Amino acid sequence: MTLHIVLLEPEIPQNTGNIARTCVITNSVLHVIGPIGFSLDEKAVKRAGLDYWDLLDFRYYNNYEEFVEKNPGARIYYATTKAEKRHSDIAYEEEAYVMFGKETAGIPKTILAANKETCIRIPMLNIEKARSLNLSNSVAIAIYEVLRQWDYPGMR
Repeated sequence: MTLHIVLLEPEIPQNTGNIARTCVITNSVLHVIGPIGFSLDEKAVKRAGLDYWDLLDFRYYNNYEEFVEKNPGARIYYATTKAEKRHSDIAYEEEAYVMFGKETAGIPKTILAANKETCIRIPMLNIEKARSLNLSNSVAIAIYEVLRQWDYPGMR
């Protein structure tokens, strides 16, 4: 069983560092699709990820097309506030990819429209000024739902 977390054009280094740390501790693969809004060498990324970077299964792609090309047949779930299905309504396969968009804009509408059947959302109140959760929190919620369904493989 392999869980793949995909970040599309992340913008905030601390979020990516936190997500990297969560991926290590949950044995999840982290895919980052560029362009990104910072250098992966930035102190903020490294600090948030602590000393976990050498333990991370990390893969980088220059753009979404390269990601799709290098992961043929991947069953990708697209996290968006606009989805009908909740993240907990899905029965995740043994090889699951969950994609998250950049902090300020999410996943582009063209990608979401082409993949409506695999769009998911995390339930939250509908408050106009509070549009969404923090990216690293959303990733953690999604990871632990998938792992719960898989009965936390290899975890104590």
